[in-house]
Amino acid sequence: MAEIVWTEEAEQWLRYIHDYIATNNSAAAIRVIDGIFERTQVLRHFPEIGHKYRDEPEGEIRILLYGHYRIAYLLRPSRVIEVLGVFHDALDLTEYLP
Repeated sequence: MAEIVWTEEAEQWLRYIHDYIATNNSAAAIRVIDGIFERTQVLRHFPEIGHKYRDEPEGEIRILLYGHYRIAYLLRPSRVIEVLGVFHDALDLTEYLP
């Protein structure tokens, strides 16, 4: 089973998403954040389920979808998964994952 580690930047993205949604609906904000977190749990058993975005010396950057969000993660050869960020699908990933 793979280990999932959230980077500080990914946690900041989650806080931003929560705060943005919570300005209109705090219950919906919690549901979205919980949904994103739960979606990543599939990676424990199926780490390669996400779309391969590109190869890096450290491993593969992959994208897992949840609703209108893209969860970017680094799959290391050791099977450690680092969640790099959570991006709304309207954002250009090349600006955040150069």
